[in-house]
Order: sequence, then structure tokens, then C-alpha cells
Amino acid sequence: MVICLEGDGILGVKIGDIVAVEYIGTLDNGGVFDSSESQGGPLEFKVGGGQVLQGFEDAILGMEIGDKRAIVLEPSQGYGEYSKNLVETIPRSSIPNNEKLTKDTMLLVSLPDGSKMPATIIAINEESVTLDMNHPLAGEALHFEIKVVGIS
Repeated sequence: MVICLEGDGILGVKIGDIVAVEYIGTLDNGGVFDSSESQGGPLEFKVGGGQVLQGFEDAILGMEIGDKRAIVLEPSQGYGEYSKNLVETIPRSSIPNNEKLTKDTMLLVSLPDGSKMPATIIAINEESVTLDMNHPLAGEALHFEIKVVGIS
């Protein structure tokens, strides 16, 4: 998983620490899907708190302030593989305010157990709507360049 490491990382980040990291996330094609700069500054989270992808969290363990690391998370370590089973066509009439639906609109879908899941409209016609409930980054390898800028 680790491609490149600068810094010794002997003591550094451990479970329970609050860390601040600068990062940029790209896909295999080089396209940026997220960055700390686009989010307004460093990402802060508690290590071991489950607030970020496990592979991202694992990668910063042992890093010290100023250390940089480049990692690649395969789909199984990120948002999972793309599943055609999570694509479903439903009657358009079953969606409230269906007159405002357009392709690429994201909806919050209620599941039979009462939980809710985001879904993207990938096709629409007068009778039906096709929803994709995969995460938008499902099936993608995620490349991150990470720099630790704070540990407390």
C-alpha cells in the first residue's frame, strides 16, 4: 500500500491522537476527487475513531509532523467494488416531487429497514427512474498524497 515515505516515523501518530493532515486524493486517471485545500484547510480527525477510510488511517500511523506519504487504496480498502445489484429501476410515481427529477440528481432513498441510502438517478423516463446506490467512488483505486501537519 505505501509507495513513498519521507521522514523516519519512529514515534509519531498513534491510536487516540487527534491529527491534522493536508492531502490530495486522485484517481488512476489523475483526476482529483478531493483535497484538504478544497475543504478549506487540513483535515482533523481522531485516529481510531472511524472518521476516515481505514487504509487512510492505517497509513498515517507512525508518521510525525512534516512526514509525507503517498498511498494507493484499492476499491476493497476504499468504497468497495461497483455492484450492479445496487442499480434498480423503480416506478417514477413512487418518488415524491417526481416532476423535478433529472439525470445525475442525488436522492436519499428509504430502505425497508428504515435506514436511508444516497442514490443517483442514472436514467429517467415518463414511467420509471433508474437509481444507482453505489458510492460515486465505488470500483475506483484511490491515490492519496498525505502530509501530517499537526498531532495532539
